[in-house]
Amino acid sequence: MSPSASGAAPAADVPPAAVPPRPGPGRVEVAGVWVDALTEGEVVERVAAAARAGRGGHIVTPNVDICRAAARDAAVRALVARADIAVADGMPLVWASRLLGSALPERVTGADLIWSLSAMAAAEALPVYLLGGPPGVVEHAAEVLSARSPGLVVAGVSAPPYGFESSAEGVAEVREALVAAAPRLVFVGLGFPKQDRLIAELRECMPGVWFVGCGAAIAFTAGAVRRAPEWMRDAGLEWLFRLISEPGRLARRYLVDDLPFALRLLAMCLLSRVRRRVVRGRRGELARGRG
Repeated sequence: MSPSASGAAPAADVPPAAVPPRPGPGRVEVAGVWVDALTEGEVVERVAAAARAGRGGHIVTPNVDICRAAARDAAVRALVARADIAVADGMPLVWASRLLGSALPERVTGADLIWSLSAMAAAEALPVYLLGGPPGVVEHAAEVLSARSPGLVVAGVSAPPYGFESSAEGVAEVREALVAAAPRLVFVGLGFPKQDRLIAELRECMPGVWFVGCGAAIAFTAGAVRRAPEWMRDAGLEWLFRLISEPGRLARRYLVDDLPFALRLLAMCLLSRVRRRVVRGRRGELARGRG
């Protein structure tokens, strides 16, 4: 599981993929969604190259909670499938890919990408914009990023009021502020799927801009929410740290919804691996018998 905000509706058990594979090499199907087998550094390089060519895009970071939602909701599956880059934010997805024999190289989180992409933006002179988080938090996050990456140009920040996306006026206000700021890289920390639905709409009028759906990354950057120690992240236990930190808000999502989904996913992948080995063993025996 992962610390990224979700807010998605409950979903059913892990199904086979319901969205056809997207074109291009290096895509791996895990838990019914297609993700890119990229390291964090490779994501940064791909964004930088596209930005130099004047192309924008959308980065989504599926975790267990997002995959669980995608298992039930075709619109959520399509939202992930339409993203230009999808990387696994969740060690269970990395573990599952290894069991399936198509190993993802590493976990890539929005909370990490906000740092590495900002450093790239500073080097490439790409203005950035931070959208999401409570008032005061987003401004402080911009200050922290600027201090970490000298030369970073922050074109603007915005903390839209709760429920702004439910009215055309609220969305228009956000869109107009973004267009006026003219960023090239926008971090949107509103929680999945709200942030990614908004990104899909904003991209229509800002095709040369890269948008990153980054969940709680803005709050992490500002220090308003603590991240787990690195050893817990590497061990796939960041969800446990978040659960201990915010039990009232996260207990149901992590313990009732996400943990059973993750366990079923890993069990199914393990069973598939065992079956493949048995089949290969039987084929080897038949080949030896013919010989």
